Amino acid sequence: MKRHLLALSVFSAVLGFGIGSSVAFAADAPATSDGAQDASKLTSSYTTFAGSSTNAQALVSGLRNGTSIVLITPATATSPAVQTTFTPDTGKMGYGNVNIALAMAQADLAKAGITQPTAAQIEAALNGGTLAGSHGPVQLPGVLALRDKHDGWGGVAKSLGLKLGAVEHAAKANGPVPDHDDVAHADKDAKADKDAKADKDAKADKDAKADKDAKADKIAKADKVADVSHPDKVDRPEKADRPDKPERPDKPERSGR
Repeated sequence: MKRHLLALSVFSAVLGFGIGSSVAFAADAPATSDGAQDASKLTSSYTTFAGSSTNAQALVSGLRNGTSIVLITPATATSPAVQTTFTPDTGKMGYGNVNIALAMAQADLAKAGITQPTAAQIEAALNGGTLAGSHGPVQLPGVLALRDKHDGWGGVAKSLGLKLGAVEHAAKANGPVPDHDDVAHADKDAKADKDAKADKDAKADKDAKADKDAKADKIAKADKVADVSHPDKVDRPEKADRPDKPERPDKPERSGR
């Protein structure tokens, strides 16, 4: 009996030690998730573009959560540091969409001859604005401003004069990207929204024209009723009766007859 109790005690001790060790190991292990890894990879990939790791982290976090973004343009020998604050024109975005948005902004700036943008230039590329390009002032419509108009990424790329396939290919090296079906679905939804709006506008124009024609017909009819095209004939005055001719006197009889 004692042997069984001793064996049971030893087994319990070993089991307790194993559980305790497992718990301790789990507590010491770093807590990671796919989201954190995606954010970290995107921050690292866009550090050069953003000007610093802090700026890149602010971009990724702000676009992901739809919150205010604060970027700092470092000081130089001739100018002080400049802080630029803006809020994305879109709401919350998945990390794949964050990646595509930043890749398009980078490509749009590169097309204007800007490969190391300032914070203000990054804001213009995302939300829209005018910036000084290598060939003069350049007006950027803004990647997020276009996206906020319910355009899919294909429509955004077309508006910017970029090829979506090339942007997606470049973005894949920087982090997660949306599924191709999701991108195509977004473009399809955007087209459906535009078609529905066009149909609604056409119907409104048609109804407005019908109302205008009906009103014109009503006015014309009223004018026609009021117009007296055949006035009553004026009665001619009755002819005056001619006076009776005076009777001729009888001729006197001649004598001697």
